[in-house]
Amino acid sequence: MKKFVFSTPMGEKKLFLLSWASPVMIVLLWEVYCRFGLIGPEILPPPSKVLLAAITLAESGALLPDLGISLKRAATGWCIGAGTGFLLGLAVGFSSIARAVLDRSIQMLRAVPFLALLPLVIVWFGVGEGQKIFLVALGVSFPVYINTTLGIRQLDPKLLEMGSTQRLTTYETIRRIIFPGALPSILMGVRYSLATAWLALVIAETIGASAGIGFLALDAREFLQTDVIVLTIVIYAVIGVCADAAARFLERRLLAWHPNYSPKR
Repeated sequence: MKKFVFSTPMGEKKLFLLSWASPVMIVLLWEVYCRFGLIGPEILPPPSKVLLAAITLAESGALLPDLGISLKRAATGWCIGAGTGFLLGLAVGFSSIARAVLDRSIQMLRAVPFLALLPLVIVWFGVGEGQKIFLVALGVSFPVYINTTLGIRQLDPKLLEMGSTQRLTTYETIRRIIFPGALPSILMGVRYSLATAWLALVIAETIGASAGIGFLALDAREFLQTDVIVLTIVIYAVIGVCADAAARFLERRLLAWHPNYSPKR
């Protein structure tokens, strides 16, 4: 029987170009509608004006420092949150006792919105860097925790039986069976957490920020600079796309052995 192939290398290139066709078309229509006055500049400035605002801010030295500060906050919070979520996920995934002790409390905390926690976090950390990094770390930890736990819990018991038959040690069982089997789910949690990091940072930077992309947007709002406000939204979107692309690249490298992530699939 002939093997069914989802896509060929040439097909993948066409699909990649097609995936960018819609965003490009939206930007072109956006520019045309603004140029013909169908959308007022006070409501939504044209992309060309947004690009001009980016060039102006970059030349004045105001854009790159704020971008760097936001990236540093997001990276620091992500490392802390992802590490915490991964360790908790390992504990709950491997131990029924840890699951009984920790999981319900973590799920209750996960259900609390960021905005509801914000006043309490400000009391704890003030409005400085600690508050922003804590919110990012908190938001990031949940998707990593859930997917790590899920990946371990959904492991095929037959694989563990095979490891027992082969008389593998606990370390070998984790390294050769459990971790590779849970890795697709863990990396999916990493992808979700990267998006959550920026969502949490946007909320964190709306309170008491003196620098960063969120501060840039709030400052532009005070002066009704819609082009700068849209620019900050575009920056968040671009960083999100780049982060997701990096996570996909990591999946392809670490899961090259997996049939669902094979380049030939």
